[in-house]
Amino acid sequence: MRNRRRHVWLTEIDDLIRGACGGFLFGIPLLYTMEVWWIGSVVEPPLMLMAIAITYLVVFLLNRTAGFRKIEKNRAVDAARDSVEAISVGIICATVMLVLLHEISFSIPLDEALGKVLFESLPFTLGVALANQVLSGERGGHGDRQRHRSEINATLSDVGATLIGAAVIALNIAPTDEVAMLASAFSGGRLLAIIAASLIISYGIVFQSGFADQQKRMQQQGIFQRPMSETLASYLVSLAAAAFMLWFFQRLSFNDPWSLWLRYTLILGLPATIGGAAGRLAV
Repeated sequence: MRNRRRHVWLTEIDDLIRGACGGFLFGIPLLYTMEVWWIGSVVEPPLMLMAIAITYLVVFLLNRTAGFRKIEKNRAVDAARDSVEAISVGIICATVMLVLLHEISFSIPLDEALGKVLFESLPFTLGVALANQVLSGERGGHGDRQRHRSEINATLSDVGATLIGAAVIALNIAPTDEVAMLASAFSGGRLLAIIAASLIISYGIVFQSGFADQQKRMQQQGIFQRPMSETLASYLVSLAAAAFMLWFFQRLSFNDPWSLWLRYTLILGLPATIGGAAGRLAV
């Protein structure tokens, strides 16, 4: 009985991690959009309730066909319960990221903070509900091909996939003013927190979420093909991509101080790292 209960809890934790990772993949781009911050800060309670109701309906329909759990449940009551969990996970993820980016704090009025959390949580919640449908699945023969590739080719493949994924997520954010706005409020402690968040989310997406042949991914050959070393190496690649994008769009120049480069790069490095993790799921 105790082992069965432990298995149930571990399965539930795995499902929630999978859902949260899907939420981060879908929610991060909108998180770096100041217009959503402004809308959330002025939205009225009736519109909040309407947004929650519409989101619940959409997530309920998605949970009837996809969801974030590995075990399919076709009953409406299961979909209803999972929809509540999906919205809860989305709200928690959005709240954590808004606190990390200093967009909500104890100095902000409660109604403004609730509006920001609600509107930012919408894509997170959809990501939770779409976690299995979009990011899971078997790709036959892929693992066999991976085992026959040389270590250098496997590593280069990961680097390329990381760069592509980082560009897909961060390229639309790099030219905007959001990075500069966020950087102006960041101190040393918050920069360390954003580094930790980048590494934890990246590791979770690739090695803990159960997406896209996770076990085969752990057995892949390559120079840095250990979960921790691969996560760190991919993070550095994503930071390099973020720095290049900021320079390319003239948000940074070589005349700027290194501290500005560091703040800007680490802030854009968060979505770039998440995109890089998603890219690595494809190889």
